[in-house]
Amino acid sequence: MALKIGITGGIGSGKSTICKVFSLLGAPVFEADPVAKTLIDTDPGIRKGLIDLFGPDIYTANAGVDRKKLASFIFNDEIQLAKVNALVHPAVRAEFMEWADSQDVPYVIHEAAILFESGFYKMMDFTLLVTAPDEDRIKRVMTRDGSSREQVVERMQKQWSDNEKRKLATIEIKNDNRELLLPQIIRIDKQLKEYGKIW
Repeated sequence: MALKIGITGGIGSGKSTICKVFSLLGAPVFEADPVAKTLIDTDPGIRKGLIDLFGPDIYTANAGVDRKKLASFIFNDEIQLAKVNALVHPAVRAEFMEWADSQDVPYVIHEAAILFESGFYKMMDFTLLVTAPDEDRIKRVMTRDGSSREQVVERMQKQWSDNEKRKLATIEIKNDNRELLLPQIIRIDKQLKEYGKIW
């Protein structure tokens, strides 16, 4: 059975890039956010739940969810967001567990922006937290998304701080241009593969 390794980090921390490196080292990567978006469109239970919450117009004529409309309902409304998460998170967890159990490798990676906030970290064997200086993160996201500085800062403020996440993380990967990134990843990969032999 593969070890389950959760990886997370704040917006612009570089966790997606780090996951690509783990993938090149042979670790299958499960990306929770794209899976959640697919399930919102395709899972009958989630569909029924969202229609019960927001009405049939929450889905478009081509059967996909109206993402702008859904965002308008849950933006700055923690109660509605919690209700949507209660529909989506269990389906994503079930999808991940089935996927992970089918992998014949020492360990698998579960990438999720809200690994700790969702409580899903409790189902992981180890958790990795990717951190980076705030200024680096802001510049990355502005370049990547075409967002304004104010928009990026607002998104960052809605997420847990690195200090909050550190309390729950097994290992921290520092993407700060001071400590080389690749040696950190290779060291963790080696440790996990060695640990997996006795798991």
